[in-house]
Amino acid sequence: MDAARVAERFGLGGDPHLSDAPVARGRMGEVWRLDTGDGSWAVKVPLDPVDEDEVAPSARFQEAAYDAGVPTPPVVRTVEGDVFADLGPQAVRVYGWVDLLAPDPMLDPETVGRVVAAIHGVDVQTCAPADAWYRDPVGAAVWDEVVTSLRRAGAPFADRLADLRDELVALESWLADPATLRACHRDLWADNLLPTAGGGVCVVDWENSGAADPGQELACVLFEFGRTDPERARALATAYRDAGGPGEVREREDFTMLIAQLGHIVEVAARDWLQPNRRSPDRGTAAAWIAETLDDPHTQHRLDALLDAVRGSA
Repeated sequence: MDAARVAERFGLGGDPHLSDAPVARGRMGEVWRLDTGDGSWAVKVPLDPVDEDEVAPSARFQEAAYDAGVPTPPVVRTVEGDVFADLGPQAVRVYGWVDLLAPDPMLDPETVGRVVAAIHGVDVQTCAPADAWYRDPVGAAVWDEVVTSLRRAGAPFADRLADLRDELVALESWLADPATLRACHRDLWADNLLPTAGGGVCVVDWENSGAADPGQELACVLFEFGRTDPERARALATAYRDAGGPGEVREREDFTMLIAQLGHIVEVAARDWLQPNRRSPDRGTAAAWIAETLDDPHTQHRLDALLDAVRGSA
């Protein structure tokens, strides 16, 4: 990238300098730091081409959340008002810089609950539609095909996934269509709800945001930040409710987004191991991704325990 071109297209000030290498890399893109005379900025480069119209709803949602006080980096648009700037071989987008710390699923649960309630309180008129990724099963036949392919290829984790197969299929019997749709982040894992160097938290990576059931998103957050501690789960759910959060976790089907999303992630990670690509450039990356579920599975027993905990907080 040309630091001067980025600064010019986004109106970021003079004397621009880019970091020597990306400061962060995720499944969807990488982030570089840009410093100018006017401040510091996060320049995000997607790994795959992204259409301006495709990202417009999520950008408007993040802007509305920022205006409503949700702790998130501001979206910086080009001088023409676009989200992306086409810089030849790359299209880039820019956010205000925030000093983030490493992911921590043991963040204060009451803080997490209040932040998620604030996100669900943002009212936007346009939002990406509900997506099958968050509600459809992988299916028993596909799980069997994936396990067979991994075993044939000698994947070191194939037997562990095979052992989890029946549990994953059983969990998919809980899936149900969302009862209520509103704008949600749809990716509120510890990687994206992060502690900051200043002592607060910050919500990043809104690109997957769109319509979802707020209760189903709350269930994902309870799993990620409540862990196996019922007191943490109750504290998070209570703080969310007291802050005006509209979602509820009362039945097994409220874990639909969690079950569907993690199921699809495991399937994608397995296929990435079989055929590395830009998202997972080597088998080690894919194996680490799938290990997140194999090492800490979302079993029926664990989700029922969370359900009992938050029912008790009502």
